[in-house]
Amino acid sequence: MVAGETSGDLLASRMLSALRPQLPDALMHGIGGPKMADYGFVSDWPMEKLSVRGLFEVILHYREIKGIQTALRDSLLKDRPAVFVGVDAPDFNLSLEMQLKQAGIPTVHFISPSIWAWRGGRIKKIAKAVSHMLVVFPFEEAIYRTAGIPATYVGHPLAEVIPMTPNIPAARQILGIRPDATVVAILPGSRMSELKYNSAAFIGAAKLLAQRDTSIQFVVPMAGEKQRLYFDELISQAGLGDVEMRVIDGQSHVAMTAADAVLVASGTATLEVALHKKPMVIAYKMMRASWEVLRHMSYLPWVGLPNILANESIVPELLQHAATPKALADAILSQLENVPHREALRQRFTDMHHSLLRNTAQESAQVVLDVMRRP
Repeated sequence: MVAGETSGDLLASRMLSALRPQLPDALMHGIGGPKMADYGFVSDWPMEKLSVRGLFEVILHYREIKGIQTALRDSLLKDRPAVFVGVDAPDFNLSLEMQLKQAGIPTVHFISPSIWAWRGGRIKKIAKAVSHMLVVFPFEEAIYRTAGIPATYVGHPLAEVIPMTPNIPAARQILGIRPDATVVAILPGSRMSELKYNSAAFIGAAKLLAQRDTSIQFVVPMAGEKQRLYFDELISQAGLGDVEMRVIDGQSHVAMTAADAVLVASGTATLEVALHKKPMVIAYKMMRASWEVLRHMSYLPWVGLPNILANESIVPELLQHAATPKALADAILSQLENVPHREALRQRFTDMHHSLLRNTAQESAQVVLDVMRRP
């Protein structure tokens, strides 16, 4: 298995929770994170090596990433595993899966690339790379079956993990936050490359929000110690010593649950916020060259999963140059103050949660077992 970032580690761990009891003695290895390790998964390389986002950012780390991919490919072609499961990370996994499939090793890909949002032509490559595609959104299954690729909708693992009704008092007690406080969660991304581009605007927005309303408390979950130390230094530089801002290790779901509104970087975290039924502002910044390329490749008007699933703009998106501290702060204040909108969002997100809820762990594990047993 290969998972390339924090969200993939969580998704893969859900599959492993059902797969490990079926295969108690199997060697499960590749690249993964701590949640996968809880089920006896052995990571041959640190997952953080793959946690790079943006076209030109990847180029800067290309030699190291390609070296890992080549070494893993050679190892797998020699050992010939019963199945390879690529969890998201399509730029790394699909080319690896293509080589493994051509060598007769069955491949499962968990989480479809956003072929409906970005590079639609990629489905031809997927057909050569993937024995079976596991999709997490209802509309994706038909796209693959039309293209002749076996696919199974297994629901979204996060819909199982996140409760239908968030326990706000319990989350605030864990974080030591007053029950009546106004809380804004800030999630600038889990990768260091994301933090380097998003953090300044996100911290600037927090500073403006604190000036406008001194009662607002901020909670900022960080994916690891390196990220936390980097973000702490930026807070210190911004002169936010008087602002009540808790930077915590992990616990992103606790932070989302405790929040009244969330400022979140585009990605899987936007869906997590929606499943927690919280109003949000989606923002993202990247290297200028990457942005110029990507904005011409998209044929959907949104990047945030809540808007894509709703097929309309239900939460604001502020990208690249539009993601200024003032614009982000204004948008968060609007989310906090518009009570009818917050209630309407809660209902929309509850409906979305129900539509994504299946026994994902069991159904995804069963597909993997079936693929392993095919003649």
